[in-house]
Amino acid sequence: MQQPKEQLAMTTAREVLSTLIRAGFHDLVISPGSRSAPLAYAAAEAEYAGLIRIHVRIDERSAAFMALGLAQSTKTPVAVAATSGTAIGQMLPAVMEANHTATPLLILSADRPDELHGTGASQSTKQKTLFGEHARLALNVSAGQHPAEQLRQALAALAGDDTTPAGPVQLNLQFRDPLIPEESERIDDQRWTNIEPGDWSMGRPEATQQATVRTSTLIDDLLRRRTVVVAGHDAGEQAQEFARLMGLPLFAEPSSNARFSAHAITHYRPLISVGAQYIDRVVLFGRPTLSRPVAKLLDNPEIKSVIWQPQPVAWYESGRRREKPVDDWAELQEFAGVAEPGWLTAWQSLDTQAEALRTQVRSENGINGLAVAQVIWEDQPETLLLGSSNIVRDFDLAAKSLETSRSQIFANRGLAGIDGTISTALGLAVGSGQRTVAVMGDITFTHDAGALAWTPGETEPRLDVVVYNDGGGAIFSTLEHGAVDDSGRYATAVERLFATPQRLNLQDLATGYGWEYEQVSSARELAQILDAPSTKPLRLIEVPASRQSLRAENLALNEKIGQLPWPQG
Repeated sequence: MQQPKEQLAMTTAREVLSTLIRAGFHDLVISPGSRSAPLAYAAAEAEYAGLIRIHVRIDERSAAFMALGLAQSTKTPVAVAATSGTAIGQMLPAVMEANHTATPLLILSADRPDELHGTGASQSTKQKTLFGEHARLALNVSAGQHPAEQLRQALAALAGDDTTPAGPVQLNLQFRDPLIPEESERIDDQRWTNIEPGDWSMGRPEATQQATVRTSTLIDDLLRRRTVVVAGHDAGEQAQEFARLMGLPLFAEPSSNARFSAHAITHYRPLISVGAQYIDRVVLFGRPTLSRPVAKLLDNPEIKSVIWQPQPVAWYESGRRREKPVDDWAELQEFAGVAEPGWLTAWQSLDTQAEALRTQVRSENGINGLAVAQVIWEDQPETLLLGSSNIVRDFDLAAKSLETSRSQIFANRGLAGIDGTISTALGLAVGSGQRTVAVMGDITFTHDAGALAWTPGETEPRLDVVVYNDGGGAIFSTLEHGAVDDSGRYATAVERLFATPQRLNLQDLATGYGWEYEQVSSARELAQILDAPSTKPLRLIEVPASRQSLRAENLALNEKIGQLPWPQG
């Protein structure tokens, strides 16, 4: 009996991309390679037909983080494709971040056919399940096989369900030669004209509506309590709406996108030590990532706490946290109660006093991280990405609570790493189509400097990368490592092994990669540069600074704020 003719690699690639387009995919990030050639040619055809956007990144790690930013800004799954071998391994950091932030990232990993595995064939390795537990699902399409069933499963896993959050999925595509279109085929062939692009809804309307349809609880009938609302990363507007409704103080991280409320206490982090003894209950929204005082507050067995969780989350395992999950808005209101008279105003009074102390901090060279954070926060770019380490903590302390904002705040807080920050910012800028500002330290910048290489022919997004260059990883001086360094017990080990200062000329880098370059030495200059139109869409703004006095300033400020008396009356 004659065996049916197997499907060509190009046919499989076209089926994959057409299915994704029909499901609502708009973007494909791809890196160059031979085994992934069928995907590249099929994508070129689809882009020619106006059905998808291609974004080319030389470095697969940069490609994956750009896809992450695209997915988060568009709230739509994004596919990222690369050739076999180490190219796929480069994507692991972004896949890990996508896992912990429930970001729907589809990894199209091109692969050799099974007959070449275990033979020493070039770029062949065991990559079918390379991402392990960090992928919601790993699927393999054997060479010559139709991918319909694997695509169905992949799309379902990307979306998540009532028990499993959305997240990254690997679709391993084994391609057998030939890897190129047939000689009779052209980029303008009409095979794509019958493809109807679909719409993808990543959100869950019933979960977001729950907060509004259940506010009918009689507030006046609730008990009066000394409750605080903590808004961690990605908490969203529900956190600030709940705090407003119940009259409660709000401790909101910058990337919570809940800091735009009169109830938000800007200096909550050092003020917790002042008011912790008066707190009875905590309501948590989102993921708390920044503050040891908040972690200590949530771990306090004498303080009851709950977490608002109307749908599954990716950042912790069920039963591993102390807070009781609540998915009913009325139950959440019942737990929190309404604020005791004077409870909110006491925190607001402390916040005002803490701001006066904080604004007295002056750096020796005229600018510090707090001043940079305040300027950028007040500039209110449409899209703002905060780098990890010290930068995001500077914003946490200096980003004054606003009642309105036009900014959408992003940060890679899934694992709080410095990986791929520039690449993520590029994805956010391209995906949003808005002016984007990304602010980061010099080590974070150095880690992803290669991402400055923009692909000729692709439209450059409007992106300002602000680099606070204090010559090393300043955050370690504010941690216990700073005490070790001060003691001299380990000579220069902390400076060499933790701070890791680098000798980089950022202006030369910017020029070499074709970015506009600016340098500022004061908060006023930074504000003026941000307001001024740039000559190029891509701009690098360097803020040289010193970290020599950072530890002393940090300790002094926390001590002064911690000594504030609790308001009487």
